Amino acid sequence: MIRHEQFYANGKWVDSTATEFIDIVNPATEELIGQVARGTSADVDTAAAAAFGAFGEWSTSTVADRVDVLRSLADIIERNGDEVTDSIVAEIGQPRAWAQKASTQTTIDDLRNFADALPTVVWEEQVGTANVRRLPVGVVGAITAWNGPIRSVCLKAGAAIAAGCTVVLKSSEVAPLTPFLLAKYTEEAGLPAGVLNIVTGTGPEVGEAITLHPDIDMVSLTGSVRAGSRVMELASRSVKRVALELGGKSANIILADADLEKAIAGGIEDAFRNSGQACGALTRILVPRDRVADAERVAAAKAESFVVGDPVDPSTHLGPLANRAQYDRVRSHIGRALDEGVRLVTGGLDRPDGLGEKGFYVRPTVFTGTNQDRIAREEVFGPVVVIIPFDDEADAVRIANDSDYGLAGGVWAGDLEKARSVATRIRTGRVRINGAPIDMRAPHGGLKLSGIGREMGRHGIEDYLEYQSVHG
Repeated sequence: MIRHEQFYANGKWVDSTATEFIDIVNPATEELIGQVARGTSADVDTAAAAAFGAFGEWSTSTVADRVDVLRSLADIIERNGDEVTDSIVAEIGQPRAWAQKASTQTTIDDLRNFADALPTVVWEEQVGTANVRRLPVGVVGAITAWNGPIRSVCLKAGAAIAAGCTVVLKSSEVAPLTPFLLAKYTEEAGLPAGVLNIVTGTGPEVGEAITLHPDIDMVSLTGSVRAGSRVMELASRSVKRVALELGGKSANIILADADLEKAIAGGIEDAFRNSGQACGALTRILVPRDRVADAERVAAAKAESFVVGDPVDPSTHLGPLANRAQYDRVRSHIGRALDEGVRLVTGGLDRPDGLGEKGFYVRPTVFTGTNQDRIAREEVFGPVVVIIPFDDEADAVRIANDSDYGLAGGVWAGDLEKARSVATRIRTGRVRINGAPIDMRAPHGGLKLSGIGREMGRHGIEDYLEYQSVHG
């Protein structure tokens, strides 16, 4: 068992002032695999002082120096890929092949994208008689999510460091072990002491202390709407900048001329990635009303084809949910939908076959309902989708936009121009057409309750920059 009694500040491991510890449980076995200090506001003070002290030098470092650090860090993570991937599998139960591809390798790619994008930022330009400069926002408090134990961290810390900021990181208390690996990786990459600092703990204690801290200039959070709202509330007291990547309830519109089987199969693969624990998952499947029966048949077959099981087994498609609270939450959503009479196509509350009683496993589940059902309006964050019929193209767009969220979406059509026309009418931060792969250099983020700001590539770096106009 791994036990961390210290946090990382100013390039050193520092004894936490914590008197309690947070248990880390393997979601596949329910066994205790680690403990980390339940950090305090005093720990945040130490980390913030280190970040504040390092800011002057790092903020004036050259673009070339930052590019070198980012590329070096990406190379080091690549060399230590097995260590990172094994840690992710143990902490949150991602199937190993998926963890290597979607977490470890994508993190490496993100860092290299930041390095490529950094020289393309317009750092200085003449506007009339004024010289307009881009400046790092300052010390950044990064509060990251458990469903991406290293990627969520590097999307924030990597972009902030690229911008010339220093960072106080609160990794998720569900998956704090993987982010600790970054401490030694960043040292090896040549990142100066104090640029990255890591404190473990809970949101109400460490997260709120970060948000309220007078030496922290901006807070970037990935998490729930409730957590984002709380960060905005507390940050407003000192008029801090915030960036929020929150939830989603994304629609996958399948138009009448689309290849229905391909569209549903592709949409469900998207919705069930990471066992459905993905903020941009396409969890509402919108189909023409006269194709509902066909859609149910295809969706049931696809959902039932997923192998649910041990994340270290190469044959596994879906691992467990990440923790007991998430398991109970997803099951409560399924149970309530059943109680409310929403039509169950496949799945439900029964445990997947052959897995015994241990592990937070949920059966892949498909419902058919209306956009007014709670299962169609609330983020479930598990392997659950709902098929919703529409009458025509305008109705499909109306249903897609009839959501409190606005993170992602999909459109499938035989006519590519029609698909693009529909995509421009969807009020979300990202739309994929006919299952097109996501270009990780493009910005990611949402509208409405899905958040504020953008991550990935050049746009992610620019979220951590301010403007300064020099006249004369």
